[in-house]
Amino acid sequence: MQQQENSPIAPGDAPAVDGISANQKPLNTPEELRAIRQAMDEGKNPLVATNVPRWEDQVGVSRIVNRRILELEPLPTPAQVLAELPLDAAAQEIVAYSRDEIRACLYGQDDRLLVIVGPCSVHDPAAALDYAHRLAKVMKEVEGELLIVMRVYFEKPRTTVGWKGLINDPDIDGSHNIRKGLLLARKTLLGVLGEGLAAATEFLEPTSPQFIADAVSWGAIGARNTESQVHRQLASGMSMPIGFKNATDGSVKAAVNGCYASAQQHTFFGIDHMGRACAVETLGNPDCHVVLRGSIHGPNYDAASVAKAMEDVRAMMPADSAAAHGLIVDCSHGNSGKDEHRQAEVVRNIAHRIAEGERGITGIMMESFIEGGNQPAAPLDQLVYGKSITDKCISWDETERLLRELAEAVSTRRWR
Repeated sequence: MQQQENSPIAPGDAPAVDGISANQKPLNTPEELRAIRQAMDEGKNPLVATNVPRWEDQVGVSRIVNRRILELEPLPTPAQVLAELPLDAAAQEIVAYSRDEIRACLYGQDDRLLVIVGPCSVHDPAAALDYAHRLAKVMKEVEGELLIVMRVYFEKPRTTVGWKGLINDPDIDGSHNIRKGLLLARKTLLGVLGEGLAAATEFLEPTSPQFIADAVSWGAIGARNTESQVHRQLASGMSMPIGFKNATDGSVKAAVNGCYASAQQHTFFGIDHMGRACAVETLGNPDCHVVLRGSIHGPNYDAASVAKAMEDVRAMMPADSAAAHGLIVDCSHGNSGKDEHRQAEVVRNIAHRIAEGERGITGIMMESFIEGGNQPAAPLDQLVYGKSITDKCISWDETERLLRELAEAVSTRRWR
């Protein structure tokens, strides 16, 4: 793969994209926005506690609509963001070529192991690019056995509440500067591509892919959204392979149904490149597949669980589909109890089974960062550098050892 030149992001820096404007007049002045936020911080309803003008008042429906929602700031359109932060020719080549490589692994045309590895979530773009630089060096050493794609996750689904990711709250302080988060996420993806790495992410909000999906080579639909019609429709129109995780209760059938539904054509509400609401029609995505991530009941990475999952897949999906060829095992989450040491044990277990010639495992996922473990979420200047603020991650030193062990396992399998 070719590399592009791209400057790193210094700690705490926002992307240099101030030239992007929403091309619309803001709904409220800065003073009015401050009044709204002050009322909310004080636990008051800003619709009652302030005299801020609202468009609903102008059209005479102020008492019956938007009683629990405020429209704060127009965002730049996807077209504006992609024009200001474009993928250059080298980055486009990485995305296109790596998507084809991933497909080749999923369909069994490439016997390398697909390894999706990186931080649970990106909270510090500088640390993420530091990690990418390290990962790129190892990738070059093991590229004959492993197809490495970096986790670059910006959106975090929460079981109840918590930090929702870089796009939603880039300053990790509850200010929810989504405009800044969107631009910073795209800038980070450009930096990862600049290291010669392909990127993987989870698609959570149905609107955000318009801003970043052109820079992504593999996508995931998480366990909480596998049964969501909205996310299945979204996956049906994506330009890259998509992995559906088994549901949080362990249901693999939900993920299989997701793969089947996403392979079909769909028409639904969406937005276009100008940010306008429109009817969207998709062609269907044939490259969807199942990801085993364990559940609230325990792990499902063992050989029997993999075999049973493949039976379920093949009972519903065409024999020549990506899903019917094999699946990906997520070594974190329910498969490790979110413990980074146990996660490393799961990786080694799978490496041993691959070396022994076990079929059905096309790839694995690992949560890994510079420092092992995790820490509570807080503004960047209060955090340990390179340490997760969401799930516990395997340390970089251990990650490097595991990648080499996986590469050796693939090499051993070839000689069987």
